[in-house]
Amino acid sequence: MTKYCILFFCLFYSVNTNAQTTGRSIHIKKIHEEIKIDGIDDEAAWKTAEIATQFREVTPYDTSEAKTKTEVRLLFDENNIYVFAVCYDDIKKDYVIQSLKRDYSYPASDAFAIVFDPFNDKTNGFNFGVNPMGAQREGLVANGGNFGVSTDWDNLWYSDVKHYEDRWTCEFAIPFKSIRFKEGLTNWGVNFVRNDMKRFESTSWTAIPRTYNISVLNFCGNLIWDDAPPKTKHSISVIPYLSTNLNSDYKKSDKINFRPGIGTDIKYAVSSSLNLDITINPDFSQVEVDRQQVNLTSYSLFYPERRQFFIENSDLFSSIGFSQIRPFFSRQIGLRNGSPIPILGGARLSGKLNEKWRIGAMNVVTAEDAALKMKSQNYSVVALQRQIFKTSSVQFTMVNRDALQPDANAYNRVVCFDYFLLSPNNRWRGKAFYHQSFSPDSKRGASANATFLQYSIPTWDINWNHEYVSKDYNAEVGFVPHQSQFDAVSKTFIKQTYYRLEPSITHRVYPKSQRINYHAYTLYWNYYTDMNFKTQSSYLNPSYSILFQNSAIFVANVNINFVNQLTSLKLSKNLIDIIMPGRYQYNNADITYTSNKRRKFNYSVYNNFGNYYNSLRNSTTLDINYRYQPWGIFNLNYAVNYFSWESGNRSALHLMGAKAELSFTKALYFTAFFQYNTQAENVNLNLRLQWRFKPMSDLFIVYTDNYDPYLGIKNRALVAKLIWWLLL
Repeated sequence: MTKYCILFFCLFYSVNTNAQTTGRSIHIKKIHEEIKIDGIDDEAAWKTAEIATQFREVTPYDTSEAKTKTEVRLLFDENNIYVFAVCYDDIKKDYVIQSLKRDYSYPASDAFAIVFDPFNDKTNGFNFGVNPMGAQREGLVANGGNFGVSTDWDNLWYSDVKHYEDRWTCEFAIPFKSIRFKEGLTNWGVNFVRNDMKRFESTSWTAIPRTYNISVLNFCGNLIWDDAPPKTKHSISVIPYLSTNLNSDYKKSDKINFRPGIGTDIKYAVSSSLNLDITINPDFSQVEVDRQQVNLTSYSLFYPERRQFFIENSDLFSSIGFSQIRPFFSRQIGLRNGSPIPILGGARLSGKLNEKWRIGAMNVVTAEDAALKMKSQNYSVVALQRQIFKTSSVQFTMVNRDALQPDANAYNRVVCFDYFLLSPNNRWRGKAFYHQSFSPDSKRGASANATFLQYSIPTWDINWNHEYVSKDYNAEVGFVPHQSQFDAVSKTFIKQTYYRLEPSITHRVYPKSQRINYHAYTLYWNYYTDMNFKTQSSYLNPSYSILFQNSAIFVANVNINFVNQLTSLKLSKNLIDIIMPGRYQYNNADITYTSNKRRKFNYSVYNNFGNYYNSLRNSTTLDINYRYQPWGIFNLNYAVNYFSWESGNRSALHLMGAKAELSFTKALYFTAFFQYNTQAENVNLNLRLQWRFKPMSDLFIVYTDNYDPYLGIKNRALVAKLIWWLLL
């Protein structure tokens, strides 16, 4: 293991030696007059601002100037950064607008956004944008922006939009209190990005290869401050809430339970780059429900975090390990098998200590829950990250769980060391880590380690991944699904040690075509062994895909599978057939077509056909969407898996869903969500009304029903929650 780490370290060092610069810069001037945020540049100060022009095309091509013209200007005063953009438009068609709702999908909408790298470290930043109807979208940029923008983060800023015959304009005021930056630093990273969906053209102020996400920070230009940004005052935001909850569990009784709630969040700016968040008796009843999934494996499924307290600077915690080896997963706090456990309170300190160091420290205490047989717990995470070379970093993290009871042995700890690689030219990305867990009964080899390396250019993606997880590795506050297989007969999880190899290679060909953007040929291999290097599973997947110029996508896959099934697998309670332990070799193929998403009516269809363990399987998924611009998005989805078993039995699993998102105004939203899942034997209805009566202050009314497949009521809840953002 040591020699491989040295080899990777040398490679990581070599790819960090060539700095990436764009050569573009824009000055931002300090002003003393008032700017009214109305989408009109009629203040005299705007006439003195430098203009960013000559945008470059990112997609469908990345070698030419933008066909769609955009101009941007910047100013600032003691309180805000001001942005004014002119988005020219010479095509007389409707804009592509997903919704008036906040945090719309940028890739699928006409939009303008600004990307900030306030520390100029190419690692973390902010994204603020609007669509032509004025809907706002803000997000955090982490890990250099290679994985996009996290829009779960919300904060206070102001904008307005105006329309003209040949253009639309937008104006922003972004408070310094709403972002984190280094005091005294007069050179930030910045980029301006624009989506013109009428042309299917994505553009940016600085040139970005089309392989990379448009918010990637390595290709930002320079934002030069004529005067240093002002020192941030120690601001405090207090966000109290009041709630009422009426609920009934009809499996126990018809009694209606009433539970009032009161609590608060507090945000304190320790410095311009460091923030303290405190939560007291938080309530997450307004969070949207998870979309159900069909599970055809023996392993647990992943559901993303949606609770606001766990979002800001969450990359310090969520980026530890890999997607399938997470020593910390915040959904393990305050939730158990989907049921909420009351959180008494918590605190999180996160941000930059200086130019090179970041810190994240979080402590959360949960209440005792007799129904779920859970004692009161204390969860804590401490992460310390240091940037090295140009854009890479190392991080030390400790994850801890302690039971708040006399039993001193009721604890679990994981100590983590992670190395993150990102080359300045963005072509190389990688990671290496070693994690060790400690519990009362832990053994010396209770560890996990892995290495990942990717080389990416427009025509090639080459990936290497290796993983090792000991069966004694115990990450109780994490998510390591492949370590534990569920046995349908004993109703228990069986742990195993495993090694994993996961190489892949993709080659893209860009033809000179009016219809096709690129062809892609991929070979992917996912291979697991046990501790004795005996094959546990092998998945070989050659695939072919086409991206069309109109944004449609076609994908065809061949799947060659081998599984040494260690446990019995039953796909649902109603299925008679059980997949017994044994060795299985089976093959199948699938095709997917996703239509032009710029159209108001669009769809995606998927079909898989072939073998599955000891059965024939045909799986079909249909996803249909319709936009009634700008106020409505309607979605229907249906997935069915038909099985013809070796025994002669036939069975099916169905998953149906329907969703309507209505934006009556930019401040009033309604969502209706219906799900029917035969595997979970559940029918769910969720209705959610949100009224944003002032910036970042909301009234939520949420109604939820759960039924069995015969529409017998399981449980029902009605929640009203008022959240008020007070800036002190």
